Amino acid sequence: MTTLQPLDLPAVDGDWTSWFSARCDDQLARARDLVQRLKVAAPTSGHEALALWNDVNLALANAFAVASLMAEVHPEEAVRTRAETAEQAAHRLLTEIGQDRELYDILAAVDAGRLDELGARVLELSLRDFRRAGVDQDDDVRTRLRAIAERETEVGQAFSKNIRDDVRSVVLEPEQLAGLPADYVEEHAPGEDGKVTVTTDYPDFVPFVAFARDREARASLMREFLNRAWPENDALLLELLRLRDEHARLLGYADWPSYDAEVKMIGKGDAIPEFIDKIAEAAADSARRDYDALLARLRKDHPEATSVDSTDKAFYGELIRKENFDVDAQQVREYFDFSKVRAGLLAVTGRLFDLEYAEVPDAARWHQDVAVYDVAADGVRLGRIHLDLHPREGKFKHAAQFDLVPGIADRQLAEGVLVCNFPRGLMEHRDVVTLFHEFGHLLHHVLAGRHAWARFSGVATEWDFVEAPSQMLEEWAWDADVLRSFATNAAGEPIPAELVAKMRKADEFGKGYHARTQMFYAALSYHVHHRVPEDTTGLVRELQAAYDLFGYVPDTHFHASFGHLEGYGSAYYTYMWSLVIAKDMFSAFDEEDLFDQEVAHRYRDRVLAAGGSKDAADLVEGFLGRPYTFDAFEAWLNRT
Repeated sequence: MTTLQPLDLPAVDGDWTSWFSARCDDQLARARDLVQRLKVAAPTSGHEALALWNDVNLALANAFAVASLMAEVHPEEAVRTRAETAEQAAHRLLTEIGQDRELYDILAAVDAGRLDELGARVLELSLRDFRRAGVDQDDDVRTRLRAIAERETEVGQAFSKNIRDDVRSVVLEPEQLAGLPADYVEEHAPGEDGKVTVTTDYPDFVPFVAFARDREARASLMREFLNRAWPENDALLLELLRLRDEHARLLGYADWPSYDAEVKMIGKGDAIPEFIDKIAEAAADSARRDYDALLARLRKDHPEATSVDSTDKAFYGELIRKENFDVDAQQVREYFDFSKVRAGLLAVTGRLFDLEYAEVPDAARWHQDVAVYDVAADGVRLGRIHLDLHPREGKFKHAAQFDLVPGIADRQLAEGVLVCNFPRGLMEHRDVVTLFHEFGHLLHHVLAGRHAWARFSGVATEWDFVEAPSQMLEEWAWDADVLRSFATNAAGEPIPAELVAKMRKADEFGKGYHARTQMFYAALSYHVHHRVPEDTTGLVRELQAAYDLFGYVPDTHFHASFGHLEGYGSAYYTYMWSLVIAKDMFSAFDEEDLFDQEVAHRYRDRVLAAGGSKDAADLVEGFLGRPYTFDAFEAWLNRT
């Protein structure tokens, strides 16, 4: 087996602009050259043609990976801007290749019957991509599609940049931090004016809305949070929606959701609202029961209250967990020191999947916060991971996994990056769950990084399955034995099993209304693309009233900072679609022995390592021994 080396990155203070240009521009130039070779050399066999086509896809993937990552994480704005420009160039080339009729004819002439199963799958999916790019349209339509695609990229980048850069804040009196943990208060010392500043970045925002007793202060911060990137993103979103709608219609689709859903498990755009309504109905009774409990508790403090909105949801949810379930989130967080959690995550996933992690302290990185590890199995390095887990100015504001290098068997080592915004000290348990979730994507990327075909490398399944492996890994962040292996307080005492049992019981509270809120987000994602409304705020209010149990916060514009409208488009439903599958896959594990090697290895090999080599439904059936069903999800949702 070839010994593969990781990508040679500059030092933190190195010349990232030159390095980036060389890496990204060279890969785009290579893709162009390979396309020309395909068209000029006239490959003598289908295998030769597909091998060259595979190289084209690999070069494009390499360029896209480094461009999209650096645009979101590099501390220098000049490098981020350079990366955005490169990403635009990569999209232009992708569109150009997708509309190249001569190239299409060469691949369409390949006899699929003379290929092996995987080669035939690559060919089939590639020809579908050409059609979806407009290769069979006339010149005028192709020209317009190219212009649309280029502008879609520019508008999407601007939409995301506005969210990334718009960090808002509120200025408070020190006493308005009452209820917050001591370390939070210590980190927010008054300035020279005696005031305290709290920002909309997650490590500030999430604890504040959950624990601050001052209702007006919570409401003030919530309004700022829900108004990030507004009004700038209002016009950008409308332009993006119009572009996508025109894009789809030029290709003969009824709307963008119809175009987008064709390549997903769900298959049809009009199946999306049907799925949303199915989940909303299944969650209705549980959601109403727990919402009524929230409202009743709110009225004890504010008798005049007639409804609950986002200002009070997190605070009173935590209060009910404390009063009704004896779970104090501030007590719980004492067991989750960031450094211990990170080490514990590696130990748990290493044991589960027979992996070894070796920190590489002298590895080059783009910021000193980034921790780098090599991942190996049976002494063979499978990939490298980069953990960029704390917030900073100009950095991506949410939590996600990004590719750095797609892994290809005997050619290049898989490298992935976890980009999150966690506190440096004590973490909320919800942050621990998020870390396990996002690490699931990282494992998927690395374990599926040994395919010969670039098309199948990493997280390459249908988009509505992508979240399922990560959602399933969350289950290990709720197991008492797992948590006790790394969750210890300052005195070194492991988290009590009794407390974890209470936490799990308390976590059941609110799952119904959480599902309804998710369906509000999914409905917005679908309908904003289906209707392309002039008044997006009006649509937000309409759909929130229809699906969410929590009221609209007046004078806010949630959609402006809902970044998934750019990335997921009309398909935010995929989070819940994936959860249905995740609950079913988890049913194969014995909850009394989450480290059962037979099941864990079967899951690792048949689902994660398989990448995109099969349809997601077939991967799941290969693991479960049957098609997936709705049963496990529905049983979980209705469990009390």
